[in-house]
Amino acid sequence: MKKGEIYEGIVEKNEFPDKGIVYIEGERVAVKYAIQGQEIRFLLNKKRKGKNSGRLLEILKPSPLETERDVCPHFGECGGCSYQTLPYEAQLAMKAGQVRALLDPVCPDLPFEGIIGSPLERGYRNKMEFSFGDEEKDGPLALGMHRRGSFYDIVTTKDCRIVHPDFCKILAAANEYFGERKIGFYRKLQHIGYLRHLLVRRAVKTGEILVDLVTTTQTETLPEDIRPEEEALLRGFSDRLLSLPLEGALAGILHTKNDSPADAVKDEGTDILYGRDYFFEEILGLTFCITPFSFFQTNSLGAERLYEKVREYVGETKGKVVFDLYSGTGTIAQMLAPVAEQVVGVEIVEEAVGAARENALQNGLDNCEFIAGDVLKVLDELAKRDQQPDVIVLDPPRDGIHPKAIEKIAAPAGRRQVEKIIYVSCKPTSLARDLAEFQKYGYEVGRVCCVDMFPGTQHVESIVLLSKLHTKQNIEVELEMSELDVTAAESKATYAEIKQYVLDKYGLKVSSLNIAQIKAKCGIIERENYNTAKNENVKQPNCTEEKENAIKNAFKYFQMI
Repeated sequence: MKKGEIYEGIVEKNEFPDKGIVYIEGERVAVKYAIQGQEIRFLLNKKRKGKNSGRLLEILKPSPLETERDVCPHFGECGGCSYQTLPYEAQLAMKAGQVRALLDPVCPDLPFEGIIGSPLERGYRNKMEFSFGDEEKDGPLALGMHRRGSFYDIVTTKDCRIVHPDFCKILAAANEYFGERKIGFYRKLQHIGYLRHLLVRRAVKTGEILVDLVTTTQTETLPEDIRPEEEALLRGFSDRLLSLPLEGALAGILHTKNDSPADAVKDEGTDILYGRDYFFEEILGLTFCITPFSFFQTNSLGAERLYEKVREYVGETKGKVVFDLYSGTGTIAQMLAPVAEQVVGVEIVEEAVGAARENALQNGLDNCEFIAGDVLKVLDELAKRDQQPDVIVLDPPRDGIHPKAIEKIAAPAGRRQVEKIIYVSCKPTSLARDLAEFQKYGYEVGRVCCVDMFPGTQHVESIVLLSKLHTKQNIEVELEMSELDVTAAESKATYAEIKQYVLDKYGLKVSSLNIAQIKAKCGIIERENYNTAKNENVKQPNCTEEKENAIKNAFKYFQMI
């Protein structure tokens, strides 16, 4: 294969996230947006050893799996969804398979409990960030999602299937209003223009809607007759939305200023054009106040299924202290609070912490504490206050948990390791990496389940129960003497013999501590080691993977395992 050449092939499987795998001349190529079973034509745009990728040019023949005909009119053009041509059951099976493929190598004998589907397959999203732009260079104003594979072109998604029709009415009205007045959009390369984003949030249970228009402060780029009348322009926009025949009710219309060059919604000052700057949603009987930029699961009904599973994994919380790390607006914390002794939420976004505190008051929960700050630093502060959790719940951002934070969570200095950790993940690749780290600190994966919060797309949530391993626990079994391999049972080797074997065989020098650690892992400690520290929490260096494998092979050689 050569970079820049065009090839054809059949997609053999899908891998997270959204990669179709094709084999050409014995080499593996990952092609984004391709689906298992499709015959495709693609351009090889990256060729590295074991890291080939291609850009999809054409689907020559659809996959036998693609039997869904009633798809969104923007599908294939918009970059938001990938799996809409698959029946929902096939989507679930594909996502579950992708998660298993990532976790199986990390967790042998994975206790996988399957995948839970979303209550709604369409119209499930409660939040969308639409972008202003054009569909082609110098074309009319567009408002919607990025065109598939493009950083600049925008598709006006006025018939989007994954949101409630109220979203589409608001989008169309905003696009028409500013298009009629010839208002320009912000051009990312030149950093010039006015219109940037339209943020829309709608509660499923209450029907309340929050709309936030995001612009720059570059009023000098507005048409001359409008330039001095920005306030009138925004008032007209608000009036246009208020005149729409919506099924829900507008709780607030806002205007946020954002001059940051980054292509992301950033709050640099927000004004209320109408109503209030928050709305209410209900989850599992609790009420939550949601602001424009606070984190909240984008599928409200799916979130109920997710949190029900989290509660099941957490188990009995009566009289227990729960730490909810990366707590957002405190949704999980408040789900667990009614019967817990205390729940402590930690979140770095101060606005979300403020919302969490308000939500706890709204729900009459007086045993919740929410702390704004980085998990690494806050855990040290909590340790100084001698606050010890019985259970830890983790719901980190997409990139997962920093290794230093994992160490603080799994092997806290000066206090015992927590018995149970529940990890909620929206990115299985990050989850697989972090689970490998937790296992190094003596945790094992007890249960795993997926929850589909994003039908039609490649995304999926995963929940993992991690339990502390106790190598000193005894298990009683009855055996007939004839079943025992006496030779193997009686065979032992001294620490010196094991060290010499590893040195001769592998050229590695291992310590007595290394051997003791691996004996503990294999459950073959014969007696109490009186040379160990009296404090259980003294930090000891971990044996490297290379030395661990060598020591285990020595155990096998001496018939100790």
